[in-house]
Amino acid sequence: MKRWKTIEIDEHAVSDLADRLKIPHPIAAAYVSRGYTEDIRSFLQPRLSELSDPFLLPDMLTAVECIWHAIDTHQTIIVYGDYDVDGITSTALLINVLQQLGASVNYFLPHRVDDGYGLRIDTLKRCVEQLNPQLIITVDCGTNSIEAVEHAKTLNIDVIITDHHEPDQEVAKALALVNPKLGTCEETKMLAGVGVAFKLCHALLKQARIQDRPQAHEIDLRNHLDLVATGTITDIVPLVGENRILVKHGLERLTQTTSVGFKELIEVAGISGEIDTYHVGFMLGPRLNAAGRLGTAEVSLALLLTDDADKALSLAKQLDATNRERKETELKTFEEAMNDVEMCFDPDTQYCLVSVGENWHPGVIGIVASRICQRFNRPSIVIAMDSTGIGKGSCRSISAFNMAAGLGACAEHLKTFGGHSMAAGLEITTEHVASFKQQINQVAADTLRSKDLRPVQRIDAWIDLSEVNDSLLTALNTFRPFGQGNSRPIWATRRVNMMGQPRVVGKNHLKMTVVSGGTEIDTIGFGLGEREIPDGPIDIAFYPQINLFQGRDRLQLNLQDFRPATE
Repeated sequence: MKRWKTIEIDEHAVSDLADRLKIPHPIAAAYVSRGYTEDIRSFLQPRLSELSDPFLLPDMLTAVECIWHAIDTHQTIIVYGDYDVDGITSTALLINVLQQLGASVNYFLPHRVDDGYGLRIDTLKRCVEQLNPQLIITVDCGTNSIEAVEHAKTLNIDVIITDHHEPDQEVAKALALVNPKLGTCEETKMLAGVGVAFKLCHALLKQARIQDRPQAHEIDLRNHLDLVATGTITDIVPLVGENRILVKHGLERLTQTTSVGFKELIEVAGISGEIDTYHVGFMLGPRLNAAGRLGTAEVSLALLLTDDADKALSLAKQLDATNRERKETELKTFEEAMNDVEMCFDPDTQYCLVSVGENWHPGVIGIVASRICQRFNRPSIVIAMDSTGIGKGSCRSISAFNMAAGLGACAEHLKTFGGHSMAAGLEITTEHVASFKQQINQVAADTLRSKDLRPVQRIDAWIDLSEVNDSLLTALNTFRPFGQGNSRPIWATRRVNMMGQPRVVGKNHLKMTVVSGGTEIDTIGFGLGEREIPDGPIDIAFYPQINLFQGRDRLQLNLQDFRPATE
C-alpha cells in the first residue's frame, strides 16, 4: 500500500491565485503546491523568445566558428549519434540543419549490443574507416570519452562534443565541449541531448545572421521542433523551464508536422487529433526506440530523414513490427526476472534486487529493471549473461539510493560501470556475480534499512467530489505538457461510497462508480484489479479525464489509489 503525502500549501496564496486568474480552486491549489505563484505567466504561456542565449553554453563560440570553417572549406563532417530516441532525434536535427547550411555531412550510429554507449576508440576507428571525417560532432554523448578524443587527435580529426550527461572529474579534451552541466547557465542544465543540439543549431544561425550569410535567412528552426520535443519527452528530463518551452511548441509542431517520416509513424501508431506527451512517450517513442533495442537504430534515423512517403511508410511499418517483437521479448524477460526475484524476496533483508539470466536480450533489460524497481520500490539490477560468461547489466534506482555511488562501492567485482544516481549500466563476469549481489545489497541496506520504502502517493490537494467537473478539466489543460517534473496534479476526496458492484475489466483494471453528496462519477483504476476493496466509505486519489466510448465523451476519474476512509 502506498504512503499518502499531502503537499503543504498556503491557503491564502491559493485563494489569491484563484481570484486573480479566475480559475477553479483545485487548479490554484495545484499551482501553489508546485511553487507556481509569482512567475505563473511564464508557466502558462511559455514563449520561444524566452529561451536563453545559446552562446551562454560552454565552448559554444569555439564550436560554431569551427563548424562554419568546416562548411566554408568543404570538410567532411560526421554527426556521431546514439541509439536511443534522444540520440536519433539529435542526429536528425543536426544533419537537417547542417545540410541546409551547405555542409558536407554524414552520420555514424553505434550499435547498442555490439558497441555499447558513447564515443569509444573501436567505434571511432570504424567511423574513420567507413566515412573518413575531418570533423566529428557528437550528440548526446562524448563528455567522458577521454581516450577516443585523444585518439582522434592523433588522426588529425577535430572533435566537437555536444552532450548533457554528468561529467566525471576528468572530461574529454575536445576542440569544444558543449555540455550545459559544465556551465553556469541554470536554465539549460536540464536540457536533453536534442536540446543541446538545438542550441548549437540556434548558435550557428545566430552567428550566420551576424555575418550576413544568405543561408541564415532560409532556415526556420521552429520547423524542427517536432524532433526536439520527441527527443526531450522520451529522455524523461524535467518538463520545466526551457524544456517546457521546447516541448510545448514542439508538440504543436508535431501535430501539424510536415515530416513524412513523422506523418507515417503517427498513422501507423493509430494516433489522431492533437498530439500530447502521452502519444510521444508511449506510442511514437517506443517505436523509434525499438530498432535500436533489438538491432540498429539506423532504421529510425532513416525514417526521420527521408522525404519519400513510400519509403517512410515502409520504414514506419518495419518499426511497428519491431516494436511488437520488442514487447514480446520484454514481457518474457520481465516474467523470468520477476520469478527470479520473487522466489527469494524478503523485504526485511533485500534492499537491492539483482536478477541474472542467460540469453536475455541486452536491449530490453533497462525497461525490465525499471518495472521491477517500480513494483518493489527498491533499487533493481537486471543482468543479461552471454555465452562467454560476460554479463551486461542495467540498473534503476529510487531517490533514496545513489546507484552510481553504490556501484562504485562494488567496483572490485565489476569489469566496467557508469551512470548516475537513478540509472546506470555495468559489465560483470560470471564468477563475480554472487559476490556482487551480496555486496550491493549490503551497500543498499546501509542506506535504506531505516527508511520507509513504501511508494509515496503525492496529493496536491483535497477537494470535494462536486468540484470535479468540465471546468476543472478545461483548466487542467493549462498544466500541459505533462511529464517528468510536471506530473498531472493528483487530487483526493474523503469518504466516498461505491454505487453497485466494482468489477475488473480488460487486463486487470478496476472499474467502479463513486458517489459523495449528490455527485456520482465513474472511475477506472489501471492495474488495480487485484486490490482488495475495503468495506464502507473510502478515500480516493485521482485525476479527472475524458473517456471516449462509443462516440460519447464522459468525465471519469483515473484512480491512482484508494484506502479505508479517514477523518
